[in-house]
Amino acid sequence: QVELVESGGGLVQAGGSLRLSCVASGRRISGYALGWFRQNPGKEREFVAGISWHGDSTTYADSVKGRFTISRDNARNTIYLQMNSLKPEDTAVYYCYFDAHKYRLTPLVDSDDDNWGRGTQVTVSS
Repeated sequence: QVELVESGGGLVQAGGSLRLSCVASGRRISGYALGWFRQNPGKEREFVAGISWHGDSTTYADSVKGRFTISRDNARNTIYLQMNSLKPEDTAVYYCYFDAHKYRLTPLVDSDDDNWGRGTQVTVSS
């Protein structure tokens, strides 16, 4: 079973930047796609960014394209989300997800697993 711990969230002014990290333990991330999702109270969790098992392919929600960058460091068993030009609508709890199916180009959430971190709060003030 993989354990995921997110960090790097906080309070930032609009236009600012944050870098989120997600460290995995209990399983190596090499060979697996991972992603970032976010959620606000009373709303569905939404996809933000995903990275392929080899790291050469990334996907983004339209709302964050050109502002956010996802990356991975297999040696550190960690993925990152660099968030620039932040907007108040980016405010949410950000979650890391580990797709346990090997060799995918983008993470696909499996409702039968629990491969989520506990989240890190990002708040963007206007």
